[in-house]
Amino acid sequence: MNILRLLLIFVGLIFAWQVIIWLTGVPDYILPSPAGVATAFIENLNHLWPHALTTVGEILAGLILGALLGSASALLMVAFGPVRRWLLPVLVVSQAIPVFALAPLLILWLGYGAGSKVAMAILIIFFPVTATFYDGLRNTEPEWLELARLMGGTPLSILRHIRIPAAMPAFASGMRVAAAVAPIGAVVGEWVGASSGLGFYMLHSNARMQTDLMFAALVLLAIIALALYFFVDRLMSRLVFWQLKHREENLS
Repeated sequence: MNILRLLLIFVGLIFAWQVIIWLTGVPDYILPSPAGVATAFIENLNHLWPHALTTVGEILAGLILGALLGSASALLMVAFGPVRRWLLPVLVVSQAIPVFALAPLLILWLGYGAGSKVAMAILIIFFPVTATFYDGLRNTEPEWLELARLMGGTPLSILRHIRIPAAMPAFASGMRVAAAVAPIGAVVGEWVGASSGLGFYMLHSNARMQTDLMFAALVLLAIIALALYFFVDRLMSRLVFWQLKHREENLS
């Protein structure tokens, strides 16, 4: 059913795209037709794939490292009060600075390779994972914690067996957000400076007025982003299977 819904949405968007071209008569170099983009996609697939693999590698590296750093930061803030008092203001300040403004600095410091793009993705992913996981750990049911203490549970065992499992639904929500925004960091980094990647390919095509190729790269990037989101969503659903089961029981 979800596949059918996605297919209907895709067909509807393609039809609306074509209708706009029919009604406005916009030239191809401004808005190419869906058929023109499909032709460019097929004819240049051999050129698109290497750039796509570069972008996918940057996105996955940023997502994994950002999730690890965000999870570790949330755990440290919950386990150690001094860390929380110092790290929370840093997190707030980091969100006051537009991460896109840091892209030129990352290119300057880390070069035009994958490192600067991965760092950009980490900066975008880090906050939602940290914030959601920290909220989940902090908002564990007080009755559970009190019962664990009465039974002789140590802070470490309570964190491992009670607080982390209770916070997993919040962590899953943060990971879904991270999966949705992860491509932004990599592509923005490629726009600022790169020698490969879909963002670089789009800029290169735009400079040569090859709008159909630019749209073909955009379509491929959208497919990658959707596939990543649905993969992470399915993975998180398996990770917090009890939440999915509870939701199904409520719907029935």
